[in-house]
Amino acid sequence: MSLDAADPPQAEPAPGSLQALLDARSAELEALRAELEETNRGVLALYAELDSQAQELRHATELKSRFLAYMSHEFRTPIGSIRSIARLLMDRIDGPLTPQQETQVRFIQETSAEFSEMVDDLLDLAKVEAGRVEISPAWFEMVDLFSALRGMFKPVLTNPEVVMVFEEPQDVPPLFNDDRKLAQILRNFVSNALKFTQRGEVRVSAVRNADDSVTFAVSDTGIGIAPEFHHAIFQDFTQVDSPIQKRLRGTGLGLSLSKRLAELLGGSVALKSELGSGSVFSVTVPLRLPTAQDAGAPGAAA
Repeated sequence: MSLDAADPPQAEPAPGSLQALLDARSAELEALRAELEETNRGVLALYAELDSQAQELRHATELKSRFLAYMSHEFRTPIGSIRSIARLLMDRIDGPLTPQQETQVRFIQETSAEFSEMVDDLLDLAKVEAGRVEISPAWFEMVDLFSALRGMFKPVLTNPEVVMVFEEPQDVPPLFNDDRKLAQILRNFVSNALKFTQRGEVRVSAVRNADDSVTFAVSDTGIGIAPEFHHAIFQDFTQVDSPIQKRLRGTGLGLSLSKRLAELLGGSVALKSELGSGSVFSVTVPLRLPTAQDAGAPGAAA
């Protein structure tokens, strides 16, 4: 009867082969360490380059903002002089005007007013980019805001085929925000709506949302904006290519400025539009702008 043979013992590696294995592992670790050091040097160099580019970008932005501010200030004086002289001529201070002269002076007035608006937009944009825009929140009523806007646009609503409607705010309490900045946003929206609406209406409304915010909307029955332009409409110097746009002057800064002001007010802007079906520009802001200085709220304990 034969017995099963026991498993033969495994041979231990020879001391020489063990040393060779250790040397190979050490070489691999050394190569990995060298690779990691090289990667770290590359990452550090990339960070240094990004930091340098960020500094250059900040410097370029500062120079651009300073240039816009200086240019705007320099333009304001001659524009003001032109508008004052045109006003004197229209008031017939130096004598009567012929119909042709009156037409020419009125053209000067309109052009200088547009130029003044462009300069104001440039100056405001420079302030926003430089972080020099101060937000001054206070309590105000919607009725007062709409009343001021209505009075502002009544003299310029000269097209008899366009009516302007201010809807009565429903269930909108007093707001604690910067009413001047909010009015500036709405002025830009209304001005654009009037420019690109040849017939129909421009409607301004305010609706309270469930998240304690208010959405102000300016809708029109104008030419509308094609979907491919929606993503860029709030960018600097963007203008929609259309026959009406070619007849109108502007910098394309009004909507960009409105977007930045809305963000400073804790809100956002939006657009709904289709080509040939009018547009709805809206801005949504919180009922109460978060701030430490809101103790003067209506109804606070005396």
